[in-house]
Amino acid sequence: MLTLTPQKALMLSVAAALTTIVMKTGAWWLTGSVGYLSDALESLVNLAGAGFALWMVSYAQTPPDPEHPYGHGKAEYFSAAFEGGLIFIASLAILGTAGERLINPQPLGQLGFGTALSVGASLINFLVARVLLQVGRAHRSLALEADARHLMTDVWTTAGVVIGVALAGLSGWQWLDPLVAAAVALNILREGWQLMQRSVDGLMDRAQSDDEIAAIEAVLRSFAGDGCTWDTLTTRMAGAQRFAHVKLRVPGEWTVTHAHALADAIERAVEERTGTRLSTHVEPI
Repeated sequence: MLTLTPQKALMLSVAAALTTIVMKTGAWWLTGSVGYLSDALESLVNLAGAGFALWMVSYAQTPPDPEHPYGHGKAEYFSAAFEGGLIFIASLAILGTAGERLINPQPLGQLGFGTALSVGASLINFLVARVLLQVGRAHRSLALEADARHLMTDVWTTAGVVIGVALAGLSGWQWLDPLVAAAVALNILREGWQLMQRSVDGLMDRAQSDDEIAAIEAVLRSFAGDGCTWDTLTTRMAGAQRFAHVKLRVPGEWTVTHAHALADAIERAVEERTGTRLSTHVEPI
């Protein structure tokens, strides 16, 4: 599973979104449930989000150029922001439809087969979300993790819709169906807000996690000695890319060649062991 590239994982997400759109639209068509309609609309968001994420992940992996010497890793944050915006639009559409159905309730249709289609679509989303989450963590991709978490929200959304529609069908309380749809809209609105926050946070050069910083410090400590020390370690993330800067303090009698060789060795070791591109600034003690 982890051998998948981010692009292939997102292609799987696109295929899953297309499949679940057909299944959830069929569930809505058979039942007439506005709850199932809200579920189908969220699958459209999944498709748009996965497609845009695929584009941004591919762009993020293009090599640095004169205009972008540190690469294009931050493109992944635009994917999360785009998906969050789509979620806002979908939630407003669902709320509008649910409000109209509360005013003009309608009886539900064939719940059995429609519900089976919706549950089957949810199972597909669950399996794809697990794949995306594992591949995203392996490649440190925010776009994949965001898409995975959105799909998991879709799974819980479908579970709530199925329960609500079943209760409406069994009790005859038709108002339960649009009420559940409204709850779905508010839930995915929360998910969209969280995605937007993560995107903005990433664009503001957030520091690496405590575990990642500890790994860099461990490499630096392994080179300390013979009068050499370090301080003022700063880190930042740009999508899957990691950058850091540190002041390397060496004895004043060292030659430039000696100090430069040590700095090069440290930078290579940090990148090999942690995946972080380190820049060192050499100063005399």
